[in-house]
Amino acid sequence: MTKVLFKGSAMLNPVPVALITSINKEGTANVFTVGWIGTACTKPPMITVAIRPERLSYEYIKETKEFVVNLPAKSLVKEVDYCGVRSGKVVDKINKLNFTLEKSEMVNSPIIKECPIALECKLKEIIPLGTHDLFLAEIISVHVEEELIDKNGKIHFEKANLMCYSHGEYFPIPEKSIGKFGFSVQKKKTKTRRK
Repeated sequence: MTKVLFKGSAMLNPVPVALITSINKEGTANVFTVGWIGTACTKPPMITVAIRPERLSYEYIKETKEFVVNLPAKSLVKEVDYCGVRSGKVVDKINKLNFTLEKSEMVNSPIIKECPIALECKLKEIIPLGTHDLFLAEIISVHVEEELIDKNGKIHFEKANLMCYSHGEYFPIPEKSIGKFGFSVQKKKTKTRRK
């Protein structure tokens, strides 16, 4: 297979899509879309989010040192896109899109009820990079819709109808997996004979 060479570029695709809610000290909430977000650590559970300093949410999160990552279902794709292209400095996106806000457990930033999963986060550090700054945060509480949890307590993210972002386009995440962690080295089960 022949590859074409490009100069260094942020070409890691696909990435998760998230709606981040934050609140300032006066109690005004905002929401914006991020695609540059990822897991950084298991214990303690940490994530990274790349945010441009000119974003209103940048100011809010820097001020209060907290936010909520809401994982939207694919049915919210138009709202997700709107929150990524419109600024909270110009329009109240939460009211414009009729999002229902719910109280969080551990932070003051609200949760978007319409999103099946929400991660409450506390900011640990801001690392200046260039066009974006890297926000390192600890996940201190997670909310998951009951319908996504089976009787054994397993969370079925595939039933949440989540989406991802890839080079300017949104895609649904398929419900059927092509493997699970460790399957490549898993020993085959042997059939036991009945006597």
